[in-house]
Amino acid sequence: MIESRKKDHIDICLYEDVEIEKDYWSDIKIPHDPIPEIDFDDILLSTDFLEARLQAPIMVTGITGGYEGAKRINRRLASVAEKTGIGLGVGSQRAALEDEDLRDSYELLSDYSIPLLMGNIGAPQLIRQNCEEPYGVAEAEEALKMIGGDYLAVHFNYLQEAVQPEGDLKSKGVLDSLSKISEKVPTVAKETGGGVSIDAAMAFRDAGVEAIDVGGMGGTSFSAVEYHRIKKDRMMKRIAKNLRDWGIPTPASVVKCRGSVSLPLIATGGIRNGVQIAKALALGADIVGIAGGILHAVNKSEQVAMRYVERLKRELKITMFLLGCKKPNDLYDINKVITGELKEWIE
Repeated sequence: MIESRKKDHIDICLYEDVEIEKDYWSDIKIPHDPIPEIDFDDILLSTDFLEARLQAPIMVTGITGGYEGAKRINRRLASVAEKTGIGLGVGSQRAALEDEDLRDSYELLSDYSIPLLMGNIGAPQLIRQNCEEPYGVAEAEEALKMIGGDYLAVHFNYLQEAVQPEGDLKSKGVLDSLSKISEKVPTVAKETGGGVSIDAAMAFRDAGVEAIDVGGMGGTSFSAVEYHRIKKDRMMKRIAKNLRDWGIPTPASVVKCRGSVSLPLIATGGIRNGVQIAKALALGADIVGIAGGILHAVNKSEQVAMRYVERLKRELKITMFLLGCKKPNDLYDINKVITGELKEWIE
């Protein structure tokens, strides 16, 4: 059942309309600098993140694994990450932890030299769900060992679970379970489209995670994904539709988290071009996560995905040039103007 659900999610993301319509990144305006006083060739995109040296402040956040078609996608993604020097995260490893026959779509990643590789398990699986035993340190360590990974992303997808007819809806005690895992395994807390509030950011910090992926509203809506996946339950289908735009916008979440905790931040949600990457870094993100855009590219071919990443890097470099920034970290100090709905969210 998990294998079928994973395939459904990928197919829906590829062929259905599941994107949030509002582009909150457009509410961020950055004044142009007519005199950059730097040479374009002197600009460096490389950055240090979680003890890894990335050739650009970009990582592919967890997309897939655990079914036959995922091998092709993950092999292409791994090759792109290796060649471009960006980070890579796998999709939920629950399928492989519960069925050894499904491990190969994850294990193949260990054949590549990826500067930052993240495993992935779901926060709902840290709690006993009905008769299922919860995941603990042993499963967390096994997930990382499976891919030869550096960090484990624990994804908080309670919106998606809540609109699934078969969703896991027990959450009480999840922070305590996260704390126990974080004591033994290097862990990143990851939202999946709902965003991270100030209180949640501080709770994640206190639970011992080493970074936060804010995973805000702005890109793929997993409530919309479930809307397309639900076939027979008309009530749940309507609920999934009504919750399509639920969440905190990614840029607002970045601002709130940066102002409340000193942990490294990944801005995932609605990043589609290099200008948006620059805006995310200007608000306080350390790197950005991409998923939807590169999924469409890598589904066509590795070459198309390579061109996609190189375009993101080139756009970011041009944006930095027009702002007089030599390093990604310099973007945090530039002037920016917040307008529209995003301004209301932040205020």
